[in-house]
Amino acid sequence: MTGSVPTELVALAHSLADAARPIAARYFRTPIKVDDKSDASPVTIADREAETAMRDLLTKHVPQHGVFGEEHGAVRTDAEYVWVLDPIDGTKAFITGLPIFGTLIALLRHGKPVMGIIDQPIQKERWLGVEGTRSTFNGTPISTRACRDLADAYMYSTAPNMFAGAEAQRHEQLADKVKLFRWGGDCYAYGLLASGHVDLVVESSLKLYDFAALAPVIKGAGGTITDWQGKELDMQSDGAVIAAGDAALHLAAMDMLTA
Repeated sequence: MTGSVPTELVALAHSLADAARPIAARYFRTPIKVDDKSDASPVTIADREAETAMRDLLTKHVPQHGVFGEEHGAVRTDAEYVWVLDPIDGTKAFITGLPIFGTLIALLRHGKPVMGIIDQPIQKERWLGVEGTRSTFNGTPISTRACRDLADAYMYSTAPNMFAGAEAQRHEQLADKVKLFRWGGDCYAYGLLASGHVDLVVESSLKLYDFAALAPVIKGAGGTITDWQGKELDMQSDGAVIAAGDAALHLAAMDMLTA
């Protein structure tokens, strides 16, 4: 066992990331066709091929497990173990040549994330979080940094259109309180938080495949990640996320977002 996860499943997660990485790299900064999905978000052949490669490995090694993928749907989501796949989180970054997208791989047990990988294929960077163990970056243990006060915090959110109405107003008020706020980042911002370079990431409108892999990485590095109400993230979460390196900072952000 590695923490609460069987060692062979941790190895399988690495194999999935290893399979997806060269596919994303092969198509990166090439003239590929971009399609629009029903929600107007972009998708490419790289997204589809990378997810197919990962699903093929899961079918071969753990056919009894469930799979929830962004591009090719969900099967057996009532299984004890369910793999959640986002082959290219940050497709807009990918198609514009910005190497901050990532492959997200999560393993849920009874609906709760117990393992997560954030893999950046171009820079060959990989964060791994496994429940009950210290998170790692390219195999080296990592920790979030102490930052109790909003006035000292570095904060990221991916895009303004994540937020609407009163939610957008509360987010703007929070962003005005921190020392440094930046738009952008996608999943890469969460990796930077786990490694101690960023203090706060606040987002909304996320899907299960956007956030499931992030939770074990952040928690295993000593951080806190919940929904805006302070609830643990799981299959039923509404997609509003607060991740913080410091528990006191998480509470301060949550107080502003739910006021």
